[in-house]
Amino acid sequence: MSAPVASQTPPSMVPVTILTGFLGAGKTTLLKRILNEQHGQKIAVIENEFGQESIDNELLFGDTQERIVEMNNGCICCTVRGDLIEMLGRLSQRRSAGEIQFDRVVIETTGLAEPGPVAQTFFVDDEVAERYMLDAVITVVDALHGPDQLTQHAEAQAQVGFADRLLISKADLVEEATVQSLRQRLGRMNPRALIQQVHFGEVPIQEIFDIRGFNLNAVLEIDPGFLDTDVGHSHIDDVHSFVFKSNRPFDSDRFEGFMGAVSQAYGPQLLRYKGVLYIKGSENQMVFQGVHMLMGGDVGRPWQPGETRQSKLVFIGRKLPRDTIIKGLEQCLV
Repeated sequence: MSAPVASQTPPSMVPVTILTGFLGAGKTTLLKRILNEQHGQKIAVIENEFGQESIDNELLFGDTQERIVEMNNGCICCTVRGDLIEMLGRLSQRRSAGEIQFDRVVIETTGLAEPGPVAQTFFVDDEVAERYMLDAVITVVDALHGPDQLTQHAEAQAQVGFADRLLISKADLVEEATVQSLRQRLGRMNPRALIQQVHFGEVPIQEIFDIRGFNLNAVLEIDPGFLDTDVGHSHIDDVHSFVFKSNRPFDSDRFEGFMGAVSQAYGPQLLRYKGVLYIKGSENQMVFQGVHMLMGGDVGRPWQPGETRQSKLVFIGRKLPRDTIIKGLEQCLV
């Protein structure tokens, strides 16, 4: 297991939100609303584009000549055509030198890729990890085209699997039954993400910022009944989820060894895994999470008197061997 991730964010660290979603889902509309809202924060926006030119930059700002644009409400935009780590480092240096000021960073990913490599940046580079704190992944899903995109594109499924918040856009263009069907499908794919509808990017800032979805001590919310809806399900998605629960404690060494083996064997398929662990001999919860092959644990809050001590883990990934992982976890119990 890698070194524990700090559970408290130092004031000097800049929170980062990854905004993702398939092509046409409404990411730019949401981002434009965030930048135009008078929230009093200065936001550096990084566009993670593969192309040579960023059309989104024109839509947002109407000016492609400037790499950094000061917005009316103090927001800053940086259009990335190079390396993300290099850009984050350069932003941090300019911030420290007093050349620019920003309170947080929003990274808008390309609609044709999964956000995993972007998220990993904040764990694999020491300088980035010291200066920035990955807050959450926000995924926008188009109610009109989303169902077909989820069926046809693995990238769209991965974007859902990584999400800490799922925002359904364009719900006004389809029947209510279609929206509810999409909600149920998203819930099966990612039960830990809050799902809500948005209209033209209208969503309260507090519902997409400071979520602490990647904070190990953040509250883990799993719908205990989400698996019950699998009966009669007509979609066969590559990305799916499952939950492991047990009232028996884990042996720490066995758990660490098994999860290390799982991450080595299935790392590329593991999108997100996170949970609260009941560890033998510990009077505190252990909070645990991983992204692909990177994982970390930290000591959580004390178990309360009379509280049922229980481990609860959610796994979200692509074609994961559910039975194999559950059986292996059972072998790690005392």
